[in-house]
Amino acid sequence: MSWAGPLGALIGFGLGLLEYRLISAVVIGALRRTDRSETQAEKDDYERRIRILRAVLVVMTIGFMPILGFVIGRTLFD
Repeated sequence: MSWAGPLGALIGFGLGLLEYRLISAVVIGALRRTDRSETQAEKDDYERRIRILRAVLVVMTIGFMPILGFVIGRTLFD
């Protein structure tokens, strides 16, 4: 059994997690600093949109990078 694919997926997961933490800290921090909500309803809607963005970032970084790492590991080292 070759460990190239699973090892690539593990490395991809680690890189995806790091990428998520960096991107989310910068982007979500900037969004919160520029929040111009005046009412509680606007503030709640803004926070809901940030949660959606966070979910999209998780799927794009933590979800996709292990798959990419697995494919690269299998392609290059198998």
